[in-house]
Amino acid sequence: MKNQTSSTPTPSKTIPNHFNGALPTGFSECLDFILKIGKETFGQHFKIEIDDYEVIYKLLIYFLKREDLTEKYGIKLHKGILLTGPVGCGKTSLMTILNLFQPPENRYIIKTCRDVSFEFHKEGYEIVNEYSKKAFHNRKGTLIPKTYCFDDLGVESHLKHFGNECNIMGEILLSRYEQFVSHKTLTHITTNLSSSEIEQLYGNRVRSRMREMFNLMSFNKDPGDKRK
Repeated sequence: MKNQTSSTPTPSKTIPNHFNGALPTGFSECLDFILKIGKETFGQHFKIEIDDYEVIYKLLIYFLKREDLTEKYGIKLHKGILLTGPVGCGKTSLMTILNLFQPPENRYIIKTCRDVSFEFHKEGYEIVNEYSKKAFHNRKGTLIPKTYCFDDLGVESHLKHFGNECNIMGEILLSRYEQFVSHKTLTHITTNLSSSEIEQLYGNRVRSRMREMFNLMSFNKDPGDKRK
């Protein structure tokens, strides 16, 4: 991502009390910010479709911590985000930009699940602890849980470490669930998998815990590939 310049606007926190399909005041300013940063970061082809407005609106409520709107839309601020949608719909780009709507100390670390699987292949099972039990910032002697956004859940390979195969993301999610319960650790995920596909790949135990850990937000099932 390119560095922001002094001309980059501050995201508006003025979000309307409802979303009715129109482009509301306040939300429009947030969209302008997202579009500006998107074009600067990903190129002039970056765009926002009208069909995306509703999911973006809900994500803004979450990341701007609009407690006056969370109950209406069933959003839980103590949970992370599970953002689903087809390949090329803009999940990764959007989560990258929305990270800027938070104070620097609250920003999450974006990590592709594919890279995590390669780390397991090289480092072994200790990688599970690196993303769970050891995933803390030390800020002036206080341990603060690291928030990760695991990108593209489901595309990672089940690689082996010294002959031992491991469903590494499944193990990490189970371990981060324990940290979610004990330390309120937040996790975000992007994926093009359906709920049934998640259960097939990672098992019912992982899927059950994911229900407790995440707010599910979904793009239109067929928005077209925005990478074209």
